[in-house]
Amino acid sequence: MSILVTGGAGYIGSHTCVELLNAGREIVVMDNFVNSKPEALRRIKQITKKDFKFYETDMLDRDGMETIFQENKIDSVIHFAGLKAVGESVHVPLKYYHNNITGTVILCEVMEKYGCKKFVFSSSATVYGMHNPVPFKEDMPLSTTNPYGTTKLFIEQILTDLHTADPEWSVALLRYFNPIGAHESGLLGEDPNGIPNNLLPYISQVATGKLPQLSIYGDDYDTPDGTGVRDYIHVVDLAVGHLNALDYIMNKTGVEAINLGTGVGYSVLDVMHAFEKACGKLINHKIVGRRAGDIDTSYADATKAKELLHWQAKKTLDNMCMDTWNFNKNNPNGL
Repeated sequence: MSILVTGGAGYIGSHTCVELLNAGREIVVMDNFVNSKPEALRRIKQITKKDFKFYETDMLDRDGMETIFQENKIDSVIHFAGLKAVGESVHVPLKYYHNNITGTVILCEVMEKYGCKKFVFSSSATVYGMHNPVPFKEDMPLSTTNPYGTTKLFIEQILTDLHTADPEWSVALLRYFNPIGAHESGLLGEDPNGIPNNLLPYISQVATGKLPQLSIYGDDYDTPDGTGVRDYIHVVDLAVGHLNALDYIMNKTGVEAINLGTGVGYSVLDVMHAFEKACGKLINHKIVGRRAGDIDTSYADATKAKELLHWQAKKTLDNMCMDTWNFNKNNPNGL
């Protein structure tokens, strides 16, 4: 039996494929390369020395999704595929709702047809909204501030309703905090198309000279140094969390929301200074106005992951920055 990894050529998906293969799992990978590159698949094979089946298709393509299930014995799905740029989602909400929600519904319908009811979902800490106190716990009230976050919240509800209607479904809703870092080999890392949306790839591109300056959005937050505080987690730690979540749901039914974070908050300046240490150069930066919808502080209560999944993040902020720099200096033009 195989695990279907949707969006398996993407940043988090590719690192999870490496961990799955290294753990001896059989995988089938699906991606449409909207925000990823075929080179990532070659590098997964290079790191693991293992092969796997790949389908270039889109989750909105029902026939394409059916083909995957017809040609393989899939017993579980790890679902990464989806559009993910918060800013873009505000400008083209229908594109995000159609792709992320309709695509996931089609995936679930095909899974149901072929008797596959084990589902690990790539959710987000954005579902905690603006008004909860830190640390964020899984039982807090949920709300969102942008269409991207709303698609995550709606999909969580869809999967919960699916289990209510059919108790055979077993679902892990993994609420990520801020994934950064890269594989220690330097072969895989975050390789965004165009100007990065996320902090660390942006800092890294300033360090390599691709971008002239880092803009820090606000220095008047209620935090130790005035810049926003976030829970940054190494992408390899995050990938391992998916294996543990998969093992957890395989022999049970139900729906569990689980935070994947370190439980520690770092400010924008903390991350910038750690990266300066890793790359050995100063990062040119300027303070600009706040972005709408940004909150002061966000970090996880990671107790539930430790209790249920026997998982906790191991890598430090220094590890995250060193691995990111190693990937970027070895791949100045990306993958």
